Amino acid sequence: MLMHDHLENWLDWLAHEKRSRPNTVLAYRNDVACALAFLTEHLGQEPDLDAFARLRTSDFRAWLAFDTARSENGRGTADGRARSRARRVSALRSFSHYLATRHGLSAGALRQMKAPKVRKRLPRPLSRDMALSAPAEIASLAEHPLCAARDEALFTLLYGAGLRIGEALALDIRDCDRAGEAGLRVTGKGGKERIVPLLPNVLKTLMLWRNQHPCPTPDSPLFVGLRGKRLQAAVARRVMHVWREQSGLDASATPHALRHSFATHLLEGGADLRAIQELLGHASLSTTQAYTLADERHLLAVWQAHPRARK
Repeated sequence: MLMHDHLENWLDWLAHEKRSRPNTVLAYRNDVACALAFLTEHLGQEPDLDAFARLRTSDFRAWLAFDTARSENGRGTADGRARSRARRVSALRSFSHYLATRHGLSAGALRQMKAPKVRKRLPRPLSRDMALSAPAEIASLAEHPLCAARDEALFTLLYGAGLRIGEALALDIRDCDRAGEAGLRVTGKGGKERIVPLLPNVLKTLMLWRNQHPCPTPDSPLFVGLRGKRLQAAVARRVMHVWREQSGLDASATPHALRHSFATHLLEGGADLRAIQELLGHASLSTTQAYTLADERHLLAVWQAHPRARK
């Protein structure tokens, strides 16, 4: 079996067993397919599993050098190109790990190769006032009353509960109906579920929308377009894009920025980092810790708590 056949099996496993997002699967397909295309030309023929296992560190370095030269001839910032190369190395390593698990592949040469270093991106939250006013202001731009109620509920939920846009748009009416009893049940990355408590104001806004919903049956999508189908993330992003243009904000003011704002403002208020991790559904605390780097006032407070700061 050639490597492209193994690639298709891996992608199928990612999509159906690991339940990776479609965009992730597509990116991994492109990244690993490009690497295999180079290795095919590099070796003179498409490798099978045995040939792939015999590859040396120098072979993978040759691929990375080729990829680096190609990306530098393209567009984008140096940091963006390094980030893309790091992602491609990560994709190939993930593929190799799958082969090691399923077929006993030994890929020590690939593990020895260092990925390009990239600067850590810090979250860019909105200010408290901007985050609080965003849902109503976005809703005021809607041309239809139903869209206005929907948009205010959606963006209130993103900031008030810290949901990802995909998590919010995946909710059904039944999820909303159950939220008042024990919190909102959310399905996050990798199909992992978590319970998110809702503040009274957030729940009130959701129920106002639910009472105007055009088809409030339990299995209907909670957030729908005018045609009654589940609202697409691109539509929500476009709505917020119009608002940020009118508000004079930069491109960082996206639906995901409301999630960042939720976490940052909780941290500023003294919330425990572990609690924020649970609310956000982060698998690793290190992901949540990025908010401490973004919050300079939090770092200053920690520094001032040092015994030497009082002498």
